[in-house]
Amino acid sequence: MIVGILAQSTVSDLRVAERWYSDLFGRAPDARPMDGLIEWHPGEGFGLQVWSEPDRAGGSTVVIEETDLDAAAARATEHGIRHDGPGPGGGRRILQLADPDGNRVVLVGD
Repeated sequence: MIVGILAQSTVSDLRVAERWYSDLFGRAPDARPMDGLIEWHPGEGFGLQVWSEPDRAGGSTVVIEETDLDAAAARATEHGIRHDGPGPGGGRRILQLADPDGNRVVLVGD
């Protein structure tokens, strides 16, 4: 039985990525399980791993469900994260972001 899942994003510079994802999540990483890896655990059984893997950086896509998409967009703007604002997508609204390596981070909400 599967009891958890971790999404993954690969980056070229872990320090730069840590600042960006900390701004996105509004807090520092929850775990540093090994060199080159940081994790956020916003709930039990799921989370996001950010790996330092320069040869693969920039090809990841992460989808994150957000309770308040408009607030998330405002927070992103406040932290200098560029975006075009929430728009329609998949029957809901989405906010498309890109981390410093170009990894796609899509926030989904109503």
